[in-house]
Amino acid sequence: MHCPYCKSTEIRKNGKRRGKQNHICVSCSRQFINVYSPPKGYSNEIKLECLQAYVNGAGFRAIKRTKGVQTLADSLTLRYHTTIINWVKQVGEKLPDAPPIEEIPEVGELDELETFVGSKKTKFGCGRQ
Repeated sequence: MHCPYCKSTEIRKNGKRRGKQNHICVSCSRQFINVYSPPKGYSNEIKLECLQAYVNGAGFRAIKRTKGVQTLADSLTLRYHTTIINWVKQVGEKLPDAPPIEEIPEVGELDELETFVGSKKTKFGCGRQ
């Protein structure tokens, strides 16, 4: 075995970290683990499918049920959907900011939903106070 930093062969065992044997180089005093396991998590294909379902209007819990995404809390019989929420936040952070106010977009999109903001003129029935 060789040190990954200085390529020396003078290596000692140096306890265990997270269940794996930790080694230390006598020459450069750097610590390392000999065997690295691949990172755990979901594939990019599953993440992409979940994000596409979110963009198409599916709810977080519905996506979790259909795709089988689990969290640590699932093993505790709780039903959280935070994994998908975290993926959406990560993608949202990579999106560019809104255009500056000086730039006026050529195309605008309006929603049919109308909302009432403010206060009612009357508090009771058909306009009587």
